[in-house]
Amino acid sequence: MPSYGHAPRRVAKQKQNTFFGGAAVLAAGILIVKLIGMFYKIPLVWVIGDQGSADFYNAYNIYAVLLTISTAGLPVAVSKLVSEASATGRHNQVRRVFRLSLALFLVLGVLSFTVMFFRADWLAGLMHDTKAAPGIRALAPAVICVGCLSAFRGYSQGHSNMTPTAVSQIIEALCKLVVGLGLAYWLIKGGQDESVAAAGAITGVTVGTIVALAYMVLAFFSGRGNEPLSRDVPDAPRSILTDILRIAIPITISSSMVGIVTVIDSSLVQGQLQRVLLENQDSWKLYTDFVDFSTLKEAFTAWTASLPSGGVVTLSALSQQVQEELAAGTAQSAAQTLYTTLEDVSRSLYGNYSGALNIYNLPTSLMAAITSAVIPAVSATLARRDRRGTARITGSALRITALLAFPMGVGLFVLGEPIMQLLFAGKLEVGLAGPLLSTLGLATVFVCMMLVCNSILQAHGFVNLPVFIMVIGGAVKIFANYNVVALPGVGIYGAPLGNILCFGLCLILDLVVISRVIPGRPRYLPIFLKPLAASALMGGSAWAVYGLLSRLLRKTVETEGVVTYVLSWKGNAIASMAAIVVAIGVYGVLVVALRCLSRDDLALMPKGDKIARLLHLD
Repeated sequence: MPSYGHAPRRVAKQKQNTFFGGAAVLAAGILIVKLIGMFYKIPLVWVIGDQGSADFYNAYNIYAVLLTISTAGLPVAVSKLVSEASATGRHNQVRRVFRLSLALFLVLGVLSFTVMFFRADWLAGLMHDTKAAPGIRALAPAVICVGCLSAFRGYSQGHSNMTPTAVSQIIEALCKLVVGLGLAYWLIKGGQDESVAAAGAITGVTVGTIVALAYMVLAFFSGRGNEPLSRDVPDAPRSILTDILRIAIPITISSSMVGIVTVIDSSLVQGQLQRVLLENQDSWKLYTDFVDFSTLKEAFTAWTASLPSGGVVTLSALSQQVQEELAAGTAQSAAQTLYTTLEDVSRSLYGNYSGALNIYNLPTSLMAAITSAVIPAVSATLARRDRRGTARITGSALRITALLAFPMGVGLFVLGEPIMQLLFAGKLEVGLAGPLLSTLGLATVFVCMMLVCNSILQAHGFVNLPVFIMVIGGAVKIFANYNVVALPGVGIYGAPLGNILCFGLCLILDLVVISRVIPGRPRYLPIFLKPLAASALMGGSAWAVYGLLSRLLRKTVETEGVVTYVLSWKGNAIASMAAIVVAIGVYGVLVVALRCLSRDDLALMPKGDKIARLLHLD
């Protein structure tokens, strides 16, 4: 079992932990976690459908906000303070920082649990999805457990020991897969509603956090015997708490902005979809290939017929009538039927968007390997006054992120619809979800780069700047989506636009700030130009290969004298996988040919010198 212990007396004889050595451990762990997550989320859509997916993500988005508020900044603050204290040999300070942070996590976790569990119906109503309430309650206990998990993870990462974090994440993902997916399947087979099955799937998340926490506690105590002796006098608890909060609060606000904006945006998008569907039937034309509007039309006709002369047909009027009827205990009425039907249509539409978000979130989540390691790594070099090392880590973090983010974003943009057909054919509407994923692919590049830029700024002590930048970007996202989704000719297809505008603006502002406030900032053109060129060529090759093979593999179908060309699931799978394999090969060759990696980048990685010699890098 991995331990948290350290042996400073042998530090000079041991190979020093490097930034990308720690990142490699986390990257490997996160890769495994995401593979497990893929086997969880993709089959989950098949089990609970598009409406159940909407319920799942509406509940999970609420959880993510409260989780981020209670845990986001504290583990970063712990890892930063632990890294600085450990680098200077203050091990008693390290222990006191950990104990105080654990107490803070528990307090915040209990408060978040109280809100989620006892106000679940109110939170679900805010999301315009009343059926998300059971899932919100099922997730409530996880907030407390994840808070404690974050304390242990921050402590270990502050010592550049990424293994316990990686292993605990894998344990968490496995429990989520086995318990969550199994419970959802069992509930559906038992005849339960999709919303109940979504809550069952979410229960796996809670179980996973409990088991992962147990592992981290055991790993922590198993390493206690290796803790070094130290005579340093730790700072007063009040001083340490002040330092923790000084670092944690701005980072928490910055980190939670993404979750808060997501919740607000999800609520507004679903609310606007319902409003436009009710108030402007021209918007139905967008979805006639995906939605059967007969039930909605009947409910709409029945409700309008029940209205008094001159009654207003608006969503606010419908909502107010439903609330009054529920408060009065009125039996199922035309208004309640219409409201439920309208909610079901928006759940279906948003469920397809959630399916696209599933795939979109995979590349961005992989950035956690770099963002979680860059802050303690930069903090340690700054504590040693090693400016050259700091500049090298900063430049390499940006370069490696660009090399990962650009091809992933371009790949999603080019192969959005084929990917959705490959993964969700028959369960999601590919013609709806595919274009959404392609548009989200463009946002992938911006959000990945922005996350690393935020970590770089925070590591250099500029913890407030990312907060203001995220506030600006979030406001732009909310404004754009609120107005664009309301357009009858755009609808749900406009939802990804806010992501592009938000994270694109945040990235630009981050890069401007880095160039102004950080000494020895890297040159942006060499960092971005080569990955962009390689990714563009890669995307072109993927598009060409898929287009050629899809034409060769499609079949002709004649219906009532009309001949159409159809690409089967198998044909799409062959064309998609061939395009992806060719794209990977082309990109790998271009990265080497264009010398996108430098010897300094590789020197920070395990066996980097040997790789540099193999690639003949100067």
